[in-house]
Amino acid sequence: MAEELQGNFLVVQSGPAAAVSNAVLAGVISQALNHGCIEEIYGVLGGVEGLLREEFTDLAEESQQTIRALRHTPGAALGTSLYQLHLSHEFERVIEVCKAHEIRFFVMIGGSDEMATAASICEQAKTSGWDMNVIGMPVCAGNTIAMTDHAPGYGSAVKFIASMVREVALDAEGEGEHNLVTVIEVMGRQSGWLAAGSTLAKRKDHPEDAPHLIYLPEVPFDPNRYLDDVSHVLKHHRNCVVVVSQGLFDENGNYISFGSDAEIVAGSPRGGSGDYLRDLASQHLQGVRSNSCRLNMAQRCASHFASATDVKEAFRAGQDAVEAIAENGANGKMLMLVRGENDSYSCETSLCDLSEAIAHPKTLPAAWINEDKTSISYQFNKYALPLIMGEAEVPTENGVPLAAHLEFHLVEKVLE
Repeated sequence: MAEELQGNFLVVQSGPAAAVSNAVLAGVISQALNHGCIEEIYGVLGGVEGLLREEFTDLAEESQQTIRALRHTPGAALGTSLYQLHLSHEFERVIEVCKAHEIRFFVMIGGSDEMATAASICEQAKTSGWDMNVIGMPVCAGNTIAMTDHAPGYGSAVKFIASMVREVALDAEGEGEHNLVTVIEVMGRQSGWLAAGSTLAKRKDHPEDAPHLIYLPEVPFDPNRYLDDVSHVLKHHRNCVVVVSQGLFDENGNYISFGSDAEIVAGSPRGGSGDYLRDLASQHLQGVRSNSCRLNMAQRCASHFASATDVKEAFRAGQDAVEAIAENGANGKMLMLVRGENDSYSCETSLCDLSEAIAHPKTLPAAWINEDKTSISYQFNKYALPLIMGEAEVPTENGVPLAAHLEFHLVEKVLE
């Protein structure tokens, strides 16, 4: 066993949240309370920006009832930030803050960018001669983090997307007369993991079910081919349901649609591909009417219909992350989920180097995209179906889901 550190514990939630981000946090807090080497348990308020501002809350002062309720609470209970640390003085400031508060155990909860931040914080701690075990705890609705079989948050997002696609399709079926196109835009700027998940809306042994067409960032988009695809579907069905990722590229790798000028952020689309496909159909196909909708942030925060499997795995992952750094001395690692090799689904946790996890994004395997380029193979179903199983228990009040609200017992700042 590695030499045991003694000191305070710090957890950060940063980057886009997912339906199970707080389930991970609940696992982290509950496990941190069990270790004698951990003295104080702090949470950062407002993601990495709050870390720079030295804004902490004492999580040990929260009630056990509140901590348990985090398991069914969406969002980031500590507050999050989309800001990314880049400058050397920012990482130096992080270590100054950690030293001032005797932080010896550091958990970063977030996506790919946050795993990169954790790696840099770990390196800065070593450079500064500060003994601190750092671990990355991935949460990513888009499932783009490498090394882990899947990221906590993905199963719940896909469960919501597939359910909404099925319900929207039933609504469209009642209206269509071989002339209705419904385009559903889902998240995914660079990867089609979420759009691919919409194929789970199809009933078993009913490949003709919606979604009839799926368009992914991995496949170059051809407007003429799209119009032919839609026309073919409408010949055989009363309506055509299309699912498209927000990131859609032409054969030269250029974005098809950026949405409005105000939505362009650093050359990345914030939406608009759904509207673009809607307009293509209505403007170029005679007698066809079309509409579109964006599932938008609802797909990553709908904890009222979260996957029970996802919630369970997220909570356990949070616990195991703490066990790794407090009991086993893990440092510069990311906790990952490892799928069992048996036919029946099982999942364990393991560790990999943060450097491996951030080396490249996790892409949708090309073999899981059928030859027609608008449908997903059964191999994807085998991968994704276990992740959406079960309904998480969510208490309600007056018919509306209840959520946890931290009391925020502020920790006094030490630095100016």
